[in-house]
Amino acid sequence: MTAQYRAETAEREIHHEGSLRIGGLLMALAGVAFVGYGVAFLARNFFGTGFELGVDTIGGFTRAELAAQSPEIMHYIGHLHVAVAAFIIATGIAVAALAWYGVRGGMLWAWATAVVASVVALGLALPLHYTGGFAHDAVVHLGPIYLATGVFLIGTVLALYSLLPTARGA
Repeated sequence: MTAQYRAETAEREIHHEGSLRIGGLLMALAGVAFVGYGVAFLARNFFGTGFELGVDTIGGFTRAELAAQSPEIMHYIGHLHVAVAAFIIATGIAVAALAWYGVRGGMLWAWATAVVASVVALGLALPLHYTGGFAHDAVVHLGPIYLATGVFLIGTVLALYSLLPTARGA
């Protein structure tokens, strides 16, 4: 083994470690953003005047009007919002922990688990927003999630580059 080969190998390892740390950090940051969105979703249920971020009315009814018209429906909507917020928060916690402790530690299984959890959650939830079933401000309602997803995607690519055996020269 020549000194030049060892130097090139060490340089490549440093580059991969940096990519892994930054990728894992971005994935974890996106997980924290998912938690923040879930907390906002939860708070809006108890303290907001609308239904969700970017959803001020449903079927022409404000939250107060619907509560006066049918308190049972309003309680049911609230029940669903709390459940959805809980799962958004839980997914964000899982993604952040997997990324911070697993991905940054070089564990491909943690990367795959964080990606699968996010893809399942977003893949099931986002398409319904484009069916025209209810009016919403797409920027306010979906913008934060798309921003967090973009950060997550950048992180996944950076981290995967370092996690693949061929990228490490193995």
